[in-house]
Amino acid sequence: MRPATVKENMMMAIVCPAYGSSEFLKFQEVDKPDVKDDDVLVRVHAASINTADWVRMTGRPYIARLMGSGLRRPRFYIAGQDVAGRVVAVGKNIEQFRPGDEVFGESKGALAEYVCAKESELVLKPANVTFEQAAAAPIAGITALQGLRDMGPVLPGQSVLINGASGGVGTFSVQIAKAFGAEVTGVCSTSNVDMVRSISADRVFDYTQADFTQSGQLHDVIFDSVGNHSISACRRALKSTGTYVSVAGQVKEHRWLGPMMRVLRMLVVSLFVSQKMVVVSATTTKTDLAVLRELLESGKITPIIDRRYALSAVPEAMRYLQTGHARAKIVINV
Repeated sequence: MRPATVKENMMMAIVCPAYGSSEFLKFQEVDKPDVKDDDVLVRVHAASINTADWVRMTGRPYIARLMGSGLRRPRFYIAGQDVAGRVVAVGKNIEQFRPGDEVFGESKGALAEYVCAKESELVLKPANVTFEQAAAAPIAGITALQGLRDMGPVLPGQSVLINGASGGVGTFSVQIAKAFGAEVTGVCSTSNVDMVRSISADRVFDYTQADFTQSGQLHDVIFDSVGNHSISACRRALKSTGTYVSVAGQVKEHRWLGPMMRVLRMLVVSLFVSQKMVVVSATTTKTDLAVLRELLESGKITPIIDRRYALSAVPEAMRYLQTGHARAKIVINV
């Protein structure tokens, strides 16, 4: 709940003053951002959390600190990236947006009442999508889009397996692969089988009952957002000319290097096999946000939301994310 004493030029936000667990996150009053010439000031209606937020909160794997998260403390004081809200002010150089526009996108500092974003970080929100659904889409949706379209690439009629089909990236991956005309197999736990079927998976593997790497079925593309099988095991389920796409967010594999150990193994293996092995580390662009917007507007993808939390309850939401059992997306209502 927002304290009644917050001053007009202040706002409530989730700040991350030091690396550590979710207990280090603070819900406190901070300065409302100033609107510069190239800024779009957005009143945040909803945000969502991702594995990337966990990395920035903990500073692990440690290589992330060398890659821009900040060596001794988090570089970005206000947490969050995925955002959806309404434009309240624009800088003099802004041409595409006006106050009152409903927008979504990706901007640092999204877990706050207001965020200043660049024009290139936002697109108009489709009218048929809620703020919650829009906030759930950017990072997970772009990761799925770039992994399947650019790394696959997935073509109509191909067989695509999504390992981790019930997760944040996984639920988008199933729907985007179907939108590309693929025959999709999802892998998830028993409790999520019906949900994965409901988002158009043609087949679903319950990993508690069967191992997809031992099934004998071969796929053109394996999109792996979990990394719970060895590379050699995954290759058994891949056609000789197929592509294995690994999501770079598998950060808990190694304390210092995170997914880099798996990436290095993939690079070595790829030198000796006919199968292609690639890693997707998504970069959000305005062009791909526009593609995501079209997919949302057409109804080809529908964001699935697991739990909703108030802004003040973000530490609790992060604890749930850290369990590894989150189903689809976790949304923060601001």
